[in-house]
Amino acid sequence: MKNIAVRIFAFTMGIFMILLSAASCAKSGGEDDQIIIYSSAEDYRNEFVLNMLKEKFPDYDIKLEYYTTGDLAAKLKAEGQDTECDIILELESSYLQMLGDTVCTLDDIVDFSVYTEDLVPESHRYVPWIRMSGCIIINRDALEEADLPIPASYNDLLKPEYKDMISMPNPESSGTGYIFLLNMVNERGEDAAFEYFDKLAENVLQFTSSGSGPMQAVTSGEANIGLGMTFQAAQEITDGADIEILFFEEGAPYTAYSSAMIEGRQDNEKVREVFEYFVEVVTPEDKRLYAPEPIYKDKTFTIDNFPSDIAYGDMTGIFDMEVKERLLDKWNH
Repeated sequence: MKNIAVRIFAFTMGIFMILLSAASCAKSGGEDDQIIIYSSAEDYRNEFVLNMLKEKFPDYDIKLEYYTTGDLAAKLKAEGQDTECDIILELESSYLQMLGDTVCTLDDIVDFSVYTEDLVPESHRYVPWIRMSGCIIINRDALEEADLPIPASYNDLLKPEYKDMISMPNPESSGTGYIFLLNMVNERGEDAAFEYFDKLAENVLQFTSSGSGPMQAVTSGEANIGLGMTFQAAQEITDGADIEILFFEEGAPYTAYSSAMIEGRQDNEKVREVFEYFVEVVTPEDKRLYAPEPIYKDKTFTIDNFPSDIAYGDMTGIFDMEVKERLLDKWNH
């Protein structure tokens, strides 16, 4: 009986080790595995990317999963290199910097010299995917009907006549809100910037949880002024929304999102092939159709109703997570 028990135990352990080995191979990106992409991009842009990849690689089993920016960053940080993810399609660059060696260096895959220097990380562990700026969105007709002037500066937004007419994303939950906060800190200094937002809060109808919230509030008539995303506002204008885009003298605040490969997946020929195609072909096509703000030194893109020659603001520290965490700890709205 003892020998039988030993043989059963040995057999069970053998099966267990085989399964464990198979799971390990799957995590490390075996040659025949499904290629899994994680993305925080909008649904229509994810669909566009996935269609391009499936058309180029019809025999590859490619799956794309959407997560919000915060959820995706937290998931990847928790899972590290053991994640099922192979390719990160779009994640805010500051979070990718935080991931460190969870993502691989890309020097033998990507020509970083073609990108604008302000978006290229020293580590070369992620590659620019999209620059995303903020703007002031207004409903001119609604303001004129209320006999109110069109704001020409951030200080104008503090005037009491704009009370309950302004919508802004909350920096604690929205990267769009955070770029407005950081730009103001860089322009006026930290104390003055927080004093400014304390005063602005008196006129804010709502601090929204998402970056698209202010645009939705202005287009619906809930608010007359919004601090939102330029590319979304331009798309709404193209679709017929009665709104306008303004920039103040501080320049447009902005952030960047990048793409990357999980460490070890660069050794998988299929994953590497998909990533190279994504960088070389899909990325510029996405800029041409949806997000034209500059990420390349020598390529420019234009889209209907998208502002040309945007002057960008001082975004020193935009990819520094320590700066971000410190500023958000002080935010109290």
